[in-house]
Amino acid sequence: MDNIAGSKSSLTWIVHISVVLLVALWLFPTVGLLVSSFRTTDQISSSGWWQSLFPTEQNVTLRTTDPDDEGVQTLIDGVYTITGNLFDEPTAEIGVWGTSSRAIDSYVAGDTADLGDGETITVQANGDYVWTGTTELSGRGQRVFATASTPPDFTLANYEKVLFSGSQTDNMLKAFTNTLTVTIPATIIPIVIAAFAAYALAWMDFPGRAILIAMVVGLLVVPLQLALIPLLKLHLNIGIGKGYWGVWLAHTGFGLPLAIYLLRNYMVGLPRDIIENARVDGATDFQIFTKIILPLSFPALASFAIFQFLWTWNDLLVAKVFLIDSTGQTTVMTNQIVELLGTRGGNWEILATAAFVSIAVPLAVFFAMQKYLVRGLLAGSVK
Repeated sequence: MDNIAGSKSSLTWIVHISVVLLVALWLFPTVGLLVSSFRTTDQISSSGWWQSLFPTEQNVTLRTTDPDDEGVQTLIDGVYTITGNLFDEPTAEIGVWGTSSRAIDSYVAGDTADLGDGETITVQANGDYVWTGTTELSGRGQRVFATASTPPDFTLANYEKVLFSGSQTDNMLKAFTNTLTVTIPATIIPIVIAAFAAYALAWMDFPGRAILIAMVVGLLVVPLQLALIPLLKLHLNIGIGKGYWGVWLAHTGFGLPLAIYLLRNYMVGLPRDIIENARVDGATDFQIFTKIILPLSFPALASFAIFQFLWTWNDLLVAKVFLIDSTGQTTVMTNQIVELLGTRGGNWEILATAAFVSIAVPLAVFFAMQKYLVRGLLAGSVK
């Protein structure tokens, strides 16, 4: 029955399940990063992002106000009393509590604990406490060990801190601008050069064309790490040095083989009759290229633009080699995230926010142009 026309193969379900699994493997970390970027430090440390919509319980150590602080004690009916709230912001709810870390569940909310020497303390569910003593209270505040239930807490403070806090050279907004300064020219320049080269290799007859095509294919497998230091020495010798020009030319050189290969494969599959008719009508190669080839090659151009944009946006190695990072004026986002990781290793909410800010633009570019990606990649595969 599987061979009957119109029937689905038994492998169809396997293909569908595989696609769903691949999408889930890619989607879950991204969603987790997005959710974590809106959570507080306590929320991230106490529960996973998939529990962000539910209250979380965690053991906390709280402390009352110090008795020696001025004006905190009041004498009520001959009893020295201190009142207050154990939380800085009373949003959590205490279930059980104790005065010793070994007996954290000795009391429930609303119970009164005997501290000895005529002192007692009563703790309510919202964190309100009453600490009393027959003699004047002294020393440090009383510690309270509790199991608190915290409601979901989302905030925009992480984005404010990442984008706008610190000096001009110490925030992600500056790094975001620097990354755009690197990425946009490093995407446009190789496309322009590769388009001319691809047209020549596809539709112009000249000696050595086959050898050039073979060289382009061979350059696709050359590791860029082998060329970084020689290329940097070349830039220093010709006076470019480290800076935007150096990183633009580096990304252009590393991206040209793939660009020429993709565009040439697409252009060679365009209808020959259109080009021959244009030549019969007296059109030059430049007119054919600009008025016929480029408009028809937009899917391939967009396909490479996606690759090049994603590569340059997420690049760290080339930026480290060809940009000056000591002043912070040209620091890109990938390097800024590394700096955040080095100086704020425990602030996971900051790192999650910085990482999501970094991937937001590539995601927008990919989803906006994904339909051209497949069309460009399949260019030349069928006739």
